[in-house]
Amino acid sequence: MGEKVSHTSGVLCCETHRMEEIMLGIKEIQDIIPHRHPFLLIDCIEELEPGVGAVGYKSVTYNEPFFAGHFPQEPVMPGVLIVEALAQTGAVAILSKEENKGKVAYFGAINQAKFKKKVVPGDKLRLECKIIKQKGPVGIGQATATVDGKIAVSAELTFMVG
Repeated sequence: MGEKVSHTSGVLCCETHRMEEIMLGIKEIQDIIPHRHPFLLIDCIEELEPGVGAVGYKSVTYNEPFFAGHFPQEPVMPGVLIVEALAQTGAVAILSKEENKGKVAYFGAINQAKFKKKVVPGDKLRLECKIIKQKGPVGIGQATATVDGKIAVSAELTFMVG
């Protein structure tokens, strides 16, 4: 992505990340987007270019509340929650722009969503959202979630900032 924010939170997001690799931890993410547990679905942001894009991570654990019912015999992260995690990653990118600070990004549409791989406990979900178009408060992000380099979900997400 081009010029990035150079903030390091000094916290670990996943055991595979060193502290100097993490740009934003949970507290900094919560300063940008309004989501809170249990609906905050990103653990950290590794790359951020305000208004352009972000890369974040979600460590999927067996203790996630949705696994109690989806599905107890074979836990699978619901695809709609992966899309939400991608949207939250995109929201960090768009709401980091100075003119959008303190605002909320809402879903406008989900297009071309493809679900290609199950996400299960123990997976480390890499979430990337690139803002490909914006006019006024409406924009589009191209989003991809991967596990071990393999695409789990891809979608085009339309958002509205308000």
